[in-house]
Amino acid sequence: MGKLFIWLGVAFLLIGAVLTWAPQLLSWFGKLPGDIDYQSGNTRVFFPITSMIVISVVLSILLNLFLRK
Repeated sequence: MGKLFIWLGVAFLLIGAVLTWAPQLLSWFGKLPGDIDYQSGNTRVFFPITSMIVISVVLSILLNLFLRK
């Protein structure tokens, strides 16, 4: 359980660093083909489907590499 908390802390630290110092790295989020963005009047519906699939695949690969036993 302790190792899990350490890895989660490291992951949050890295995510925080990326969001703080390199926001241009995430400028693609929500702009990929397949991301749904609908605006009409005062209503906006946004579903970043493709972006979330890309993030899921990358995180799955990274977690499989680092958490192998």
